[in-house]
Amino acid sequence: MSSINYAEKIPNNVNLSEDRKLQRALESWQPHYIDWWKEMGPEGTSTSEIYLRTAISAEPDGWAQFGHVKMEDYRWGIFLAPPEQDRKVNFGAHKGQDAWQEVPGEYRSMLRRLITVQGDTEPASVEQQRLLGQCCPSLYDLRNLFQVNVEEGRHLWAMVYLLHAYFGKDGREEAEEMLARRSGDPDKPRILGAFNEKTADWLAFFMFTFITDRDGKYQLCALAESGFDPLSRSCRFMLTEEAHHMFVGESGVGRIIERACQVMKENRTDDVRKFGVIDLPTIQRYLNFHYSVTSDLYGAEVSTNAATSYNMGLKGRYEETKIGDDHQLEQTTYSVLHPVNGGFQAIEVPALNALNERLRLDWAEDVAKGVERWNKIIAKHGIDFKLTLPHLAFNRAIGHFSDIAVDPQGKVISTEEFARRRDEWLPSQSDLAYVQSLMGGAVHKPGQFANWIAPPPRGINNQSVDFDYVRFA
Repeated sequence: MSSINYAEKIPNNVNLSEDRKLQRALESWQPHYIDWWKEMGPEGTSTSEIYLRTAISAEPDGWAQFGHVKMEDYRWGIFLAPPEQDRKVNFGAHKGQDAWQEVPGEYRSMLRRLITVQGDTEPASVEQQRLLGQCCPSLYDLRNLFQVNVEEGRHLWAMVYLLHAYFGKDGREEAEEMLARRSGDPDKPRILGAFNEKTADWLAFFMFTFITDRDGKYQLCALAESGFDPLSRSCRFMLTEEAHHMFVGESGVGRIIERACQVMKENRTDDVRKFGVIDLPTIQRYLNFHYSVTSDLYGAEVSTNAATSYNMGLKGRYEETKIGDDHQLEQTTYSVLHPVNGGFQAIEVPALNALNERLRLDWAEDVAKGVERWNKIIAKHGIDFKLTLPHLAFNRAIGHFSDIAVDPQGKVISTEEFARRRDEWLPSQSDLAYVQSLMGGAVHKPGQFANWIAPPPRGINNQSVDFDYVRFA
């Protein structure tokens, strides 16, 4: 079933009405979700009408429609990609077996943990971004923020459905805990560190959606390979929506860069702060921070947990079926960078234990392509400046680089030198205060943009840039 039934209390394409027990459980969870959204969702949006896309089908073509919707009337639901006929487990010890429609009993705990960790990231990002609407640079950007927010909310629904449908009482308890945790709460924080960081300004938001949502893409791609078919189908549909989130981030940073370059050329100066825009070195420091913090989301470079998930057939590699090996990896090695004698050395380790690092490097390669597209904007203006990604060992808090201090170029240094030079490489309190000073008020007039960001070249869904993307009551 690929069409979505909006006549039900919970829109879905999983024939929810045929499982009354599950339907009642999810309808019981739904008001708790709405209460969470009202408390921790975007601030001050209850009466606004936002030009949102809403899924109407799980088919890849024509899957969404656009229209003005009040946030409180948005219909979150449960949508799975269409099933693949005769789908198999494509990796690990069960390679070649039919994909599972139920949870294998011996893998229950590990699979529940994978789903819970993924699900916890979705409400976390909504919480991190909840106040950004108060300082939006345009209605176009405000609409994009809200689109990201409602889709992160729907991604939470996707994981909660799996927990309720396949994990009984344990799953229901995990679903409740997702609504109880809070981003940055000292007593009950979100599970992963990057989702407890503040997103206090729009440059941070754009970096997050470009870099950290890109991690989301790679994690979802790995889970979409799962031998547990309902998880695979959930993640495949989530990836349809995730692409827009990364577009928002990359284009947002690109427009900030464009505006900085315009001011630099117009005034023949690198000191653009006095003109109320964000300078390129500050953008570089934000890039260093978000890249390094997101790198930690992949976990330790050498991990037996990742090996276990792969061997069980629960979580694969990025584009698993396109990789030319035996998809079991028992006799295969993979080169992983290690800190050795004040430097770095690539050491061959069992490929099963290097799955975190392989996925991290796939992500890093993708991020680097986006950074190069930003550099083309700078080069177009004839400005001698190039954004670069820091070394993967820079500013790490997890894995075997967490015990050493490394500069962005990859030189191992003392912790004292790192502390002394930290503000050269990461956003300083002065940087944060300056960027925050630009967030003084929301721009609500259609077609107008804050001074620090350039307009986009085109609008959303063939609408003009000056379209009324948000209508206020």
